[in-house]
Amino acid sequence: MDKELKRNIAVIDDDVLVRQALEDCMESAGYVVKGFGSAEEFLESGSTRDAACLIVDVQLPGITGLELQDKLGGADCPVPIVFVSALGTGANREKAIRQGAAGFLGKPFRRVDLLNIVGAAIRR
Repeated sequence: MDKELKRNIAVIDDDVLVRQALEDCMESAGYVVKGFGSAEEFLESGSTRDAACLIVDVQLPGITGLELQDKLGGADCPVPIVFVSALGTGANREKAIRQGAAGFLGKPFRRVDLLNIVGAAIRR
């Protein structure tokens, strides 16, 4: 994979302020970031080919984060997925990890934890 492609991150969160904060965080660490307000918007964009990692909210309108993971192949998804959610424990977390998520952070989380998980996911 091209080194530049390894820096591309897609952020999928319907909360504009959260999405912008995630984008700013990743951009400040040198990543190239595209933000999307829904899983459908992301899928229609064609960005699945470009992203080195996805940062996805679990609770999205329409296709949820976990449904997006299923659509992308679950554990066989070639793009690592890091979930962020206000519902950071329980069944959602277990399902995401069981299906191959690279990480799952409950909101609020520390910037350094997100950067560490995304960095490790891309290096895999």
